[in-house]
Amino acid sequence: MENLLNNKEIIVFSVGGSLIVPDAIDVDFLKSFRELILKQIKLGQRFVIISGGGRTARNYMNSASEITEVSEEEKDLLGIQATKINAQLLKTIFGKMAHENVIDNPTEEIHFEEDILIASGWKPGFSSDYDAVLMAKNLGAKKLVNLSNIDYIYDKDPRKFEDAKKIEEITWKEFRDIIPKEWKPGLSSPFDPIASKEAEELEMEVAVINGKNLEAIEKYLNNEKFIGTIIK
Repeated sequence: MENLLNNKEIIVFSVGGSLIVPDAIDVDFLKSFRELILKQIKLGQRFVIISGGGRTARNYMNSASEITEVSEEEKDLLGIQATKINAQLLKTIFGKMAHENVIDNPTEEIHFEEDILIASGWKPGFSSDYDAVLMAKNLGAKKLVNLSNIDYIYDKDPRKFEDAKKIEEITWKEFRDIIPKEWKPGLSSPFDPIASKEAEELEMEVAVINGKNLEAIEKYLNNEKFIGTIIK
């Protein structure tokens, strides 16, 4: 495994597409995220960064559905293309620090000497969260950072319930009890249920952090107390 062939620890990032393109491309986020990653590389870490499709994907799915009947597989294919253009953007901003190819199959044999590897979505039926877990499994990484637009996971939807309580640490079993049981294109969940099942089997640690909170991300990477939720 790559992780065992290199002294640097590999950490996998799943970056929500809505952080990259909330409406227009968020240049400020990308600049700050780039600076954080480059700083952590100097501290001895390597990164695999997988891009989600986010709002871009949902816009394509919704637009197509308004025009004609669209199958779940077709929606997935639209979403995958959104992850690919977001991933190419990430690769471009990291330049020669990143591996020359964007990886779209997390199960293939992967060798890279660079400190950054960028990946996109893979195939219908798989979310970018699941792709991230498969990539971590492939490379022997035990930590995965899921960047989204929430500060914490809650015991119920805080947009609907005023008494929703934030969760700082939760087991996979407890987490899977409060999220949907199945995944479908465009699902809004802190972490995909299929990916969650796989991560639990791998005894993987997943940190759910608001991607806008660069300080929280840095604290997690430095093993300090941070704003966010750990699932393990």
